[in-house]
Order: sequence, then C-alpha cells, then structure tokens
Amino acid sequence: MAAPLAFTVRPKSLDEVIGQTHLLGPDSFLVKSVEKKTPFSMIFFGPPGTGKTTIAEAYAKSLKIHFVSLNAVTATKKDLEIAVDEAKIWRPCILIMDEVHRLDKTKQDYLLPYVENGTFTLIGATTANPYVSLSRAIRSRCKILEVYPLKEEEVVLGLKRAIALPEGLDGKASFDDEALAFIARLSGGDLRFALNILQEAFVQFGDSGNVTLEQVKSIESVPNYAMDKDEEEHYDSVSALQKSIRGQDVDAALYYLARLCIAGDLDSIKRRLLVTAYEDIGLGNPNAVLRTQMAIAAAEQIGFPEAVIPLGDAVIDLCLSPHSRSGDESIQEAMSFAQKMPFRVQDYLKLTPVSLKEEDKYPYDRPDLWEHIQYLPDEFADIQFYKPHLASAYEKALYQNYERLKQQGRTNKLAKLKKK
Repeated sequence: MAAPLAFTVRPKSLDEVIGQTHLLGPDSFLVKSVEKKTPFSMIFFGPPGTGKTTIAEAYAKSLKIHFVSLNAVTATKKDLEIAVDEAKIWRPCILIMDEVHRLDKTKQDYLLPYVENGTFTLIGATTANPYVSLSRAIRSRCKILEVYPLKEEEVVLGLKRAIALPEGLDGKASFDDEALAFIARLSGGDLRFALNILQEAFVQFGDSGNVTLEQVKSIESVPNYAMDKDEEEHYDSVSALQKSIRGQDVDAALYYLARLCIAGDLDSIKRRLLVTAYEDIGLGNPNAVLRTQMAIAAAEQIGFPEAVIPLGDAVIDLCLSPHSRSGDESIQEAMSFAQKMPFRVQDYLKLTPVSLKEEDKYPYDRPDLWEHIQYLPDEFADIQFYKPHLASAYEKALYQNYERLKQQGRTNKLAKLKKK
C-alpha cells in the first residue's frame, strides 16, 4: 500500500516550498526572519491545500526550532496545556495551530499570555478571513499573511515530487504529462486534492506502469472548488457573481453562477440574484427584476441540475439589461438622513390626530388633492433623496413625473387647499 501522499511534499526548509513566491522571495519577510533567526507569530490564511501548514512547518525547520502541531477542531484545553508545558521545556518553541479560526474565545484567551511572554511563537493556519474570524487580541499579536492557490505548473511540480519520492510512489509508476496537467487543472490550486487523485489513479491503474489521461478522467472530472459555506471562497464567489452582473460581464457572471450551481448552493444564488436585481438593475428594467423572480421560482420547482437553465437566463438578462442603482442609492441616503434627523410626524398625517379641526385633517375623500399635500416638515420640505440614473425609458418617465410634482409644489395648509 502506498504511503499517504499528504506527506510526500513536506519540505525540510522554506526554499523547498512549492509556490507562494510572494511570501518566499529572497527579500521577503519570512526569509529575512529566518536569516536573522528571529521567529514571529503569524497567521497564514487562504484556500485549502495551498500550503499554509506546510509553510509553517518549513519555517520552524528552517529556524531549527522545536514545534508542536495542533488542530483547533480537535484540540482540547488539556492539549493546549500539554503544548504549553512542552514549549516551556523546549524554548524557543513554535506552536502551529491548524484551523486556528475554530479556537473558541476561551482557548484564544488562554493562549494569549504565553504568546505575549514568549513561551512560544504562535503560527496559525486558516481558510477563513482572520480579520473576521479571529479576536482582535490574537490578530494584533500576529502578522497576517495570505496564501494563494497554487498555479497549475506548481501543482504539476508537487505531483512529480510525490511520484518520485520514497515516501510517495517511489517511482513505481509514471504518469503522462497530459494526465498530470489535467489533475492540476481540476485541483483549482489545491495540491492536497491533486495528490488524492494521483494516489487513487495509482491504486487503480499503477500496475500497468504508466497512467494515461483517459484513465485519470475516468476517476474524476469535476473541478475542485472550495465552496463549503464556511469557507472564504464561497463568499468570494457569491460576491464575484454580483460584481460581474453589475459590470455587465456576461461570461464572468455565468462562470461564477456555474461554480455556485456545481456546489448545489441554490439558497445563496436565489438571495444574491434577487439583491442584485433590485440593487443594480432596479428601475433601469423592472421587468428584468420580475423575470428574475420568476426564474428563481422555476429553479426552486425543478431543482438541480435543470435549475441551471432558468438561472442562466436570469443572469444573462440582468447583465445586459439597462442598470440603475437609483433606488438603492436613494433609500440609503434617506436611511442615513433619518438616523441623523428624526422628526415628529405632522398632525394631519397621524393615524388618529387629536384636537385637529375638521378642515385641517387629511382629506381621505379628495384624491385630487393628495399630490398637492406637503408630507415632510418645513425644515427639509425640499430635500431630494431620489436622484435618477435615467438608464431606461421607464425611469425617464418616472423622472418626468417627479419633476412635474416638484414644479407644482406642495403645501401643509390643508384647509386652504381644500377650498381651491
């Protein structure tokens, strides 16, 4: 049985790490830290399988410092206490905490004083944005470094190492270059995912001595996307979908929609498309907004995989429709103003006015007067929240009516208005 391939690319120093040249260049912080033998507490964050824990271990090995590895998902308070005791014996010591965002506040607070007094240097690895998932106290004591998905050629290099190394396949099989390139393309920059496919292909087809592209394709053909709802990549893809529609890039929007569809995340798609329809298209094309609601209803009824058809139609429609953010911008400005300027509703607008003469009451029976009534207090009766974008004939018509109403004026003298 082949050894677990997760261990085949464990480097013994930083210069053996694959990829991440922005972190490992000759003048980088990590390299300078090793050269000056000065360890720093850090948080590596990025997608799964991109080398966060690997870099942390290589950093400790390059510094020739003892390190302890824990996973925040399984580490108990007792495990932390044992790690602290070990660090006191081995000082200096590095504590590598995988999935560090999973540490609850109590455990984070427990580690803080030991980080501050130098009992150990903390290096965390996380797939979640540390600015959101970690306490400010931990963040302030750590340098935040982002780890990127590996490039395809970097994944291929990792696969070739795994094939050759004794702790990997030990050269017991070879792979066509096209097969390795295909695995790298599927991996989405996740070397761990690529290694799993490599090992599976070896188990199934390695006896032949050479593994081909077609044999690899028979194992896996669905790209690896980090689309777990707890992962940063999920939220980034949802965000990219809306931004692509806003920028009217149909092809990009369809790509991000496809990613979310592959993940089966209909809930996120529904919410984001509705928000986008009202926020970015809005009054520019109200019919497109309605069609989006209908497409979502259809997608709910038929489910995946066919749900991609109405959803795709909706995305194309939204991308290429006239856009107008006037509705969103207007209500946001009104919200901001209302928070700063609360005011008492005029008596004639109240549901049940007290001590108001009949001639000064709201004229429920005179719809011809309604558009002549002043509904805001005198202090800001002429304020304008609605600023049209005039992106479509529909919104131009709305604005023409808006201007007509502005020009005719309004009054709060209801008794006088009723006499006209």
